[in-house]
Amino acid sequence: MSAQTFVRLTGITKNFGGVHALKGVDLDISASEVVALVGHNGAGKSVLVQILSGVFPPSSGEIRVMGEPVSFHSPNDARHHGIETIYQTLALADNLDAPSNFFLGRELRTRFGFLDKRRMAEAAGKALADLNPSFTDIERPVRQMSGGQRQAVAIARAIHFDVRVLIMDEPTAALGPHETAQVSTLIRRLREQGIGILLVSHDVRSVIDLADRIVVLKAGEIVGTMTAAETDEDSVVDMIIRGRRREPADGSAP
Repeated sequence: MSAQTFVRLTGITKNFGGVHALKGVDLDISASEVVALVGHNGAGKSVLVQILSGVFPPSSGEIRVMGEPVSFHSPNDARHHGIETIYQTLALADNLDAPSNFFLGRELRTRFGFLDKRRMAEAAGKALADLNPSFTDIERPVRQMSGGQRQAVAIARAIHFDVRVLIMDEPTAALGPHETAQVSTLIRRLREQGIGILLVSHDVRSVIDLADRIVVLKAGEIVGTMTAAETDEDSVVDMIIRGRRREPADGSAP
């Protein structure tokens, strides 16, 4: 295994009674790499994300982090190994500002036991500025922020706590073009910082632009892995639908 491979999944299966949601999935995520996971609803993407984020264990198979086999019994176990997940809902408290959301459940306190709002604001402000230098108004309730700013708060919170792999579930869903562009910029900055990203998305055009590799999941199995720079939107969509690469009209090898 390469020293730069953060996470490797081997032979991952998941059964729910007689339903085989995952059937021997192999997947790895390395430093400074964006891996896009695409497929129809019901393909198994959410189940794979939930296994990698510690929501529930696989029925069989192995997870390795930095080459060592691990078992996740909760999301906290995954976080302990540097794996954070940002779901489409973002899990932000709308009535709180960015620093309060940043440290929600992990509040900093003074030696007298009071909330240390100054330290939390400084830490949150620095993390957000590192990710998005134009994001300066952090003391507004997040319900007053744009979708792109809300994503920035969720991302900065995740990477502040020593994340190695960031799972992003539909990060641009319901965002307009400008906010989608903001999130794309954030993802590129994360890659530059050495973070491995698993990008789960239905937006094939976007993942071709952002990802290094595109992994297609269909009926619980990986049916193809493509280098984003060497494929196109039609080829990815064709594999999502048919489960295999389209053959050229002349019958030559694709």
